[in-house]
Amino acid sequence: MAKPGYRLALFATLLAVVVVLLGAYTRLTHAGLGCPDWPGCYGFLGVPMSEHKQAVAVERFPHAPVEVAKGWYEMIHRYFAGALGLVILGLAVQAVRQRGEPGQPLKLPLFLLGLVTLQAAFGMWTVTLKLWPQVVTAHLLGGFATLSLLFLLTLRLSGRFPAQRMSARLRALAAAALLLVIGQIALGGWVSSNYAAVACVDLPTCHGEWWPAMDFANGFHLTQHIGPNYLGGQLDSDARTAIHMTHRIGALLVTLVLLLLAWRLRVNGLARLSSLVLLALAVQVSLGISNVVFHLPLLVAVAHNAGGAALLLVMVSVNYRLRAVARQAENRASTSVANKNNEPVAPTLVQISK
Repeated sequence: MAKPGYRLALFATLLAVVVVLLGAYTRLTHAGLGCPDWPGCYGFLGVPMSEHKQAVAVERFPHAPVEVAKGWYEMIHRYFAGALGLVILGLAVQAVRQRGEPGQPLKLPLFLLGLVTLQAAFGMWTVTLKLWPQVVTAHLLGGFATLSLLFLLTLRLSGRFPAQRMSARLRALAAAALLLVIGQIALGGWVSSNYAAVACVDLPTCHGEWWPAMDFANGFHLTQHIGPNYLGGQLDSDARTAIHMTHRIGALLVTLVLLLLAWRLRVNGLARLSSLVLLALAVQVSLGISNVVFHLPLLVAVAHNAGGAALLLVMVSVNYRLRAVARQAENRASTSVANKNNEPVAPTLVQISK
């Protein structure tokens, strides 16, 4: 049976999906600096539209000419992100009020509130530090983390999981796969923030070579100077090629591990989860290949971000399912032993955490 806050958590998860996609669209249309200030736009609450307001904007920011379309891309993203923050605040308030109820998560909603506050700071630094790749990547990862944790909260509040015992090896494999997917998303963020998506325009080779000239030192130089405008990127071709190729290798590794996980899930009687993993993986790999073959069309690139989010949520669902059923099996085992010995049942760690 669903717990209080389930519907609000589900709404927040769907809203987070929209925010992630809007962020991707803003980044891919080079509108990250569509408004040169934060949280407003040229000192206004919205994009300056009238001639008078645009003249004022030019006086305030002479080095950032007004581009209305890009300004609106950025501001719409901010509006939705702000709305998400308010919804997460509501979840935190509700969790505090319902903290005495059985099965009501408290730490997770409060952590989400702290995370979305930090995300707002990263949104500001993205603008004030002029798309510094480290901040842009961290902001992207924060968005995916917010989405996945909201989904986890939704699963916990749903009150549903089947009663099956799963092996520790399968749970370990699922956890490893989740970490690999997170790492691949981080690499994708680094590719995007350094404008390396089209560093290689052929497949399966790059520049007609299996191992082209690459500069890993500069490609993954994490202490880049703060100050220059990083719109369009600052790295040379070899550095961007190194980033792109690393993302390709990561994609291959993730594919192999997820194929193994899908097979193990099917062997253990979880055919639906196995099919879901395979579907999400197939869609994401197809979109990644399409980005290279068709030279990063906007809709495909945005869909690739959506595919990454979907794959992450599938992995969260798999891990939740495997660990939830394991905990339930442990609870049943402890209850059975206690009843056999006519002893009182001690509270489990899961019950204590609730």
